[in-house]
Amino acid sequence: MKKRTRALVLAGTAAALVATLIAAAPAPAAPGAATSAAAAAKLASVHGGGTVLFPYAPKEDDIRFTVDAESAPWSRPHPSSGLEQGLPTDARGRVTVYHRMPAQDFTGVAEAEVDCMVTGGKTATVTAGVTSSNVGWEGKRIGISVQDGERGGPDRVGFSWAVANVDVKPDGSVAEPTVGTCMAPAPFTEVTRGGFKVTPAALAPRPAAQQ
Repeated sequence: MKKRTRALVLAGTAAALVATLIAAAPAPAAPGAATSAAAAAKLASVHGGGTVLFPYAPKEDDIRFTVDAESAPWSRPHPSSGLEQGLPTDARGRVTVYHRMPAQDFTGVAEAEVDCMVTGGKTATVTAGVTSSNVGWEGKRIGISVQDGERGGPDRVGFSWAVANVDVKPDGSVAEPTVGTCMAPAPFTEVTRGGFKVTPAALAPRPAAQQ
C-alpha cells in the first residue's frame, strides 16, 4: 500500500477520495450572535460532480469529483488562537474524489470532511480533512477548487496534490506541506462529464461580540 501511495502522489495520478462525512459545526463562542449573522447573510454553496480530464493520468483512468459544501460562517471556534468566533469561511459538507486505475486494477478511496469554503464569482475553493482512506491519507487536509463554467464554457476542477503544493528545501529536496484552510490551486482540469453549481456569496458579517 505504501508503494502505491508514493506512486500516486509523485506521478500525479492521485488516488480517489470518496467522502461521505458531513462536517460537524461546533457551537460558536456567541451562539445567538453567530446564528443571527448566518441567517442574515446569503450563504455560499457548491453542489455537483463530474469526471475530469487529467493529462498526466492514463487515458483509461476514471477520475471523478463530487462536492456538496455549504457555508457555515463563524461555526468553528478556535479559542486558543484568538478565533473564539471562528472564521467567516467556515463550512460543512462532503467532498468525493474517485480514481479508478484499470492498469493497476486498483481504486483508491478515502473519506473527508469539509471545513472551509470561499467563493469568488463562479469559482469556489473548498478544503476537507481526510478521516479514512486506503492510500494512507488519514489526517491530511485536501484542497479542491471548482469553477462553474459560464457562456457555454466547461466546468473545471483543481486539487492540491499531484501538480501543486510542493515545498522545495534549501538542499533541493522536496516535500508536501500541509494544506491550509480554503487553500487550493486554480481549477486546472476540465470536466468532461457532469457539472457543478457554484452559488457565490460575500463573506458573512462578523457576529456581534458576546455581551
